[in-house]
Amino acid sequence: MGIGSDGGGLAEFAVTKERLTVSRPAEVSAAEAAGLPIAGLTAHQALTQQAGIKLDGTGQQRNILITAASGGVGHYAVQLAKLGNTHVTATCGARNIDFVKSLGADEVLDYKTPDGAALKSPSGKKYDAVIHCARDIPWSTFEPNLSADGKVLDLTPGPGAILTFAIKKLTFSKKQLLPVLLSAKGENLDYLVKLVKEGKLKTVIDSKHSLSKAEDAWAKSIDGHATGKIIVEP
Repeated sequence: MGIGSDGGGLAEFAVTKERLTVSRPAEVSAAEAAGLPIAGLTAHQALTQQAGIKLDGTGQQRNILITAASGGVGHYAVQLAKLGNTHVTATCGARNIDFVKSLGADEVLDYKTPDGAALKSPSGKKYDAVIHCARDIPWSTFEPNLSADGKVLDLTPGPGAILTFAIKKLTFSKKQLLPVLLSAKGENLDYLVKLVKEGKLKTVIDSKHSLSKAEDAWAKSIDGHATGKIIVEP
């Protein structure tokens, strides 16, 4: 299994660099592995490199918010964050609250409620880092919920996020919004595969689609309400 270096992974065969490939053990199914190269790695990078979470449980406890926590990246982020010394608050739709709790989240907010829309921690915690997997949440909603040097790690940055990032940099603000662009590494993919093999991380599959019906998978993804990963199989 590997990471497509130039996109185009929605195919029977894809070309990638050898350094971006790892062996898939028999204990990990092809469908389970398929979710890791982009969604799993994005969650891993945001947590370990940008948020500074140590996934061996060491380090000072950090308060983390994960938006859209029932989705492809979000459901990995919750599980990985709980391997570290973190308190995790998560947002999702009402139907997925129990699911997100089962992944390990300490607090779960329905994003359609007033407190959920305001991203307020039920226990009153301020967030040291936000793994932002959703869209269309303004900086003004995040800022009052951040700790003194809290960071919003935006995985789907639009023009507004880029502008906020620039302003916070120019004004030397301790509270920052940082766009996250995946820099894929084979060793990180290997780490995630081993976690799945050991039962410490799971790929939750929303649905499977044949390659000939890839448009159905794409439509479901665009709809934005998948629980876990949408898998396309040859």
